[in-house]
Amino acid sequence: MSAALASGLIQAAPIYVLAVIFAVRARRLAAEGRPVRTWRVLTFAGGIVVAVAADLPPIGTQSEQRLSIHMIQHLLIGDVAALLIAISVTGPLLRPILAAAGIRHLRILAHPIVAVPVWVLVYYGWHIPFLYQAALRSDIVHAAEHATMFGAGLALWIGLLGPLPKPAWFGNAAGLAYVFVIRLAGAAIANVFIWSEGAFYPTYEAIARSRGFNAAADQSIAGAIWMLEGTVITVGVLAWIFARWMTHGEAAQELLEHAERLGVDLDPARARRAVAAGQGERLRRRLDQAAGAEPQAPLGSSHSRPQVQSHAARDADRDSCEQIDDERAPCTATKIGPPPGSDPTT
Repeated sequence: MSAALASGLIQAAPIYVLAVIFAVRARRLAAEGRPVRTWRVLTFAGGIVVAVAADLPPIGTQSEQRLSIHMIQHLLIGDVAALLIAISVTGPLLRPILAAAGIRHLRILAHPIVAVPVWVLVYYGWHIPFLYQAALRSDIVHAAEHATMFGAGLALWIGLLGPLPKPAWFGNAAGLAYVFVIRLAGAAIANVFIWSEGAFYPTYEAIARSRGFNAAADQSIAGAIWMLEGTVITVGVLAWIFARWMTHGEAAQELLEHAERLGVDLDPARARRAVAAGQGERLRRRLDQAAGAEPQAPLGSSHSRPQVQSHAARDADRDSCEQIDDERAPCTATKIGPPPGSDPTT
């Protein structure tokens, strides 16, 4: 085994751990009669393959010679792989991970207000010449760079597309703003690379002189790669969001109509939250149980319907939390500041 291949395999070690956790949990869920959907398994596997391949030759070796290749490596690990894994995970898959001591409170990193600044700090910080040069000189620092980029990217995309409970204010418009803020931040630093006349990193400048290519031009190519990748990812994410909004809207409307047929009052916002959490069918069953458990009063009566409503409303609120938590645990991990109104999801 070559030294370059061995180094790449070591660099990707955290990804192996993630793959093992996913496989063990998916197998347990399947044994419980709750199998993970095939498309999610394939998407997760795709994310793992992308992340590992980015550390192996030829990308792993060429990234030490050219900034443009190193940029491809960073985007594959911190953006593409993180995105694929974020859309593949579900609440039941994440539950034991987030319930572990010392990890549970890390979900705060996926809160929209936190995820974007952390992502900007990580990506901007690692491209400061001092830190970037340190990563080029040390495998340990380089591994830390990749791990933090992947972690920040995973939190970023889970905050938008993942199963964690979202704040009540984080609706459609906020989701669009989230995507555009991310890409604006990426485009800003990408333009710095594109239009700067001098090379930022002495290591790449020295290699360019010895091999007869222009380090500043390669740096501009790196910025252009970042811009192009950002555009492609943005278009794909927006398409995913719009498709999800359409399906969620239809599912929420079906729940509301079902509740109306049962004579159960269901808040539209609560129906949307349950659907967004992937708990639409669970809420439907609870509505059925609530309606069946309580005697239906004659039309116009004010006695039994409020009691049915309280059961259904309570369960609808809890649905958006129980996708991650055990029922005994309060859903407060993503709370930042006082909750707006009576939002039960933060």
